[in-house]
Amino acid sequence: MGLYLKMYVILLAAAVMVTVMMKSNITIDQLWVKTVDLQKLIPHEFTSQHDLFLREDLETTPEAPYMTQMVVEWDVTTSDCMANYSVAQTMWFNSLEPKFQNYVLYRHCRYFPIVMNHPEKCSEDTYLLVVIKSVVTHHDRRELIRKTWGKKQEIDGKKIRTLFLLGEALDDGESAHHQKLLEYENEIFGDILQWNFLDSFYNLTLKETHFLKWFSIYCHKVRYIFKGDDDIFVNIPNIIEYLKETQVKNLFVGDVIFSAKPIRNRESKYYIPKELYSKPRYPPYAGGGGFVMDGVLARKLYMASQSIELYPIDDVFLGMCLRSLQVKPIKHNAFKTFGLVKDKSSILNKEPCFFKSLIVVHKLLPPELIKMWELVNRDLICTHKYDYVHL
Repeated sequence: MGLYLKMYVILLAAAVMVTVMMKSNITIDQLWVKTVDLQKLIPHEFTSQHDLFLREDLETTPEAPYMTQMVVEWDVTTSDCMANYSVAQTMWFNSLEPKFQNYVLYRHCRYFPIVMNHPEKCSEDTYLLVVIKSVVTHHDRRELIRKTWGKKQEIDGKKIRTLFLLGEALDDGESAHHQKLLEYENEIFGDILQWNFLDSFYNLTLKETHFLKWFSIYCHKVRYIFKGDDDIFVNIPNIIEYLKETQVKNLFVGDVIFSAKPIRNRESKYYIPKELYSKPRYPPYAGGGGFVMDGVLARKLYMASQSIELYPIDDVFLGMCLRSLQVKPIKHNAFKTFGLVKDKSSILNKEPCFFKSLIVVHKLLPPELIKMWELVNRDLICTHKYDYVHL
C-alpha cells in the first residue's frame, strides 16, 4: 500500500468516526480503543508525531468521559500471525540465541483472540480492580486468593473486584486436561480472562498489553487497578487507606527499581543480549509482584504501548511505556516485591504485625500465605509501629 493510499485510508476512517460521534453523541475518548489500531497503517516516520498528538490529547482530556457506558467488543478473532522473516536477514539477528531469534520473529504479533472474557466485572462502579497474573495449572493459588485477600468485598463503600489473567498452557501432554479444569473453574467463579497465546516467561509482556487493551475497552468505571502475581500477600485495606490520602495525578506506585542494569549473564532468567537492548540502564520500573495505578493512566499506557516494541521482560516494558508518557513511578516501601527483609532469618519474616503494616509481600507459597492471612486477620493488638522504610 502506497504512502498516499495509507494516508487516505486514515483520513477516511477519521471522517467516518466524526460522523459516528455526531450522530451518537459520544466523545472521542470513547473511540480511542478503535482508532488505536489505525496506527498500524501509519508509516514509521509518522508514528512519533501521531503518538505525540494522542498523548497531548490524553493529558488535556478531563476524566469525566471515561465514566460512560459505551462498550466496544474485543476485536481480535484470529491468531494466524506469521513470522517476520525479513528481520532474519539482518546481521544482528544471526548473533542471537535461538530463543531470542524466535522471540524477534514473532514479537510483531501483539494481540490474540480472547478465550474467556468477563466484561461484566467492569459494569459497575468498581473502585479497585485487582488483576492477578496466573497460569492454568495454579488452581490452588487462585482458590486461596479468592478465599483470602482477593475475595469480593466492599470497604468504606468502595467496591473491590478480582480477575485473573492467563494465557494457554504449554503443551506437556496434559494441556487439554488442564484447559478443561480451567473452563470448569471459570464456570464456577467467573473471574478468568484468558487469551490464546502460550503462557511462557517471554509472553508475560503479552499479558500486559492484552490487559491494557481489555481495560481500555470495557472498564470505563474503574478508578484504580492493583496488578500482581499469584504468589503474593496483599493488604487491601492498606491500599484503600493509601489511595484516600494521595492526590497524585497519573498515579503509579510500587516497589520501583531505579537505574537497573540489563543482565548480561547468559545463565540468568532475565538475561538480555545487547542486540535487544543496548542502553546501559533501564528506565524506572516497578517489580511485577504488585503495584497500583490509576485507571486513567492505564488507558494512557495502552496508547503508549502501541508505539513501543514488545520487550521480553514485562516489568521493564511497562517502565518503557511510563517513560514515553513522562510519568515517574513512585517508590513506596510498603510494597515488598522482592521479599521482606535481607536477613532471611529475621523474626520479621513471621511477624503478623509487620505484615499488617505492609501493602504487598511477594514470593509466598500457599501454606505461608494462608498462615499469615489467619494471623493478620485475627484480633491483633499491635503496639509497635514498624518502620519498613529502612528494611
